[in-house]
Amino acid sequence: MTSVISLSALTEHTSAYTLIDVRDAISFDYDTIPGAISMPDIVDKARAGQLTGPEFQRTLVLFCMRGFDSMPMAEELRDMGYDAYSLEDGFAGYIRETLSVEDRSEEIEKDLRKKEVKKKLFRCFTRAVREFQLVESGDKIAVCISGGKDSMLMAKLFQQLQSCREAPFELVFLVMDPGYSELNRLVIERNAQTLGIPITIFESPIFDAVDHMEDKPCFMCARMRRGYLYRKAKELSCNKIALGHHFDDVIETILMGMLWGGQTQTMMPKLHSVNVPGMTLIRPMYYIREEEIKAWRDRNGLHFIQCACHFTDTCSSCREDGVPVSKRMETKLLIRKLKETNPYVETNIFTSMQHVSLDTVLSYKLHGVNHEFPEIFDTWVPGPSAEEGE
Repeated sequence: MTSVISLSALTEHTSAYTLIDVRDAISFDYDTIPGAISMPDIVDKARAGQLTGPEFQRTLVLFCMRGFDSMPMAEELRDMGYDAYSLEDGFAGYIRETLSVEDRSEEIEKDLRKKEVKKKLFRCFTRAVREFQLVESGDKIAVCISGGKDSMLMAKLFQQLQSCREAPFELVFLVMDPGYSELNRLVIERNAQTLGIPITIFESPIFDAVDHMEDKPCFMCARMRRGYLYRKAKELSCNKIALGHHFDDVIETILMGMLWGGQTQTMMPKLHSVNVPGMTLIRPMYYIREEEIKAWRDRNGLHFIQCACHFTDTCSSCREDGVPVSKRMETKLLIRKLKETNPYVETNIFTSMQHVSLDTVLSYKLHGVNHEFPEIFDTWVPGPSAEEGE
């Protein structure tokens, strides 16, 4: 008897099934099928006799990205006596079947104009633009769209900003295809159509190049992506490129630098390019919380790609900034745990980079030059904070 079930059969009998997402936690956290529960270790739990809830007495439908992992897991569960199936074509098949082919931009823009939504998204966007002077009259900005939820929302917010800002500036919605699968390319194109974003797509050989790398392929992939984006933006006469990093990315980067890198640094809202003179990188999503981006996505019934590299094709192996997901996920979970006892922990991590007291550090780096405490001690007049620990 086959252990595979089609999506059409699933949608006809939703009440009779329990959906189990067997992908890793960060993939589930990013996006999943509505109603699914996360359980990548379901086989181990079954062996330990821990599947005791009523939801496990029903038919179990397991899914991974494409069905490669969920099929043998479903078969193993069936051998243990469970009525288990693997969803045909996995989450990728679900996305393919549910992609919209309509232009829903007017409806989605109406949602963005709602008072509470505007407060949590557009106002945070314009706050960063204003405080960090990210957009100026005469700018031509390459809005870099990776295909994920963050960059797609950034594109919509830029459109909204352009429609209401008196100072004129130009936008190019730039999509680089580093070797996406047919499905991932389709997801980007369909979502752009749905959102009313006129994308410009160009191709690069990045995935083919990093496929053969054994050492730090995620880091090299991110670095090469950035290089191709800079060059294409310059070719299109852009003076700025915009990336969709948000508030959670910033605080995770701060904490990761301390815990895993032994350094204090942050993800800056604006940077001058070292290799491309005259080009500036901006991050206008700086104040937007990831939970609000997810809420926007879910309200509008949208699905986006995450990473989709050739190493796993599961949207879970790496990120645009080249940091392996395992360390970032550890940091994300740590912040969640700390938030249970300190609801202000996220804001405190963020503002720690705005309240750096040089009176109380052993060394610091400025413009690439190290300044050690002994060299400046004799000429340093300490402030009150330097004596607080005495």
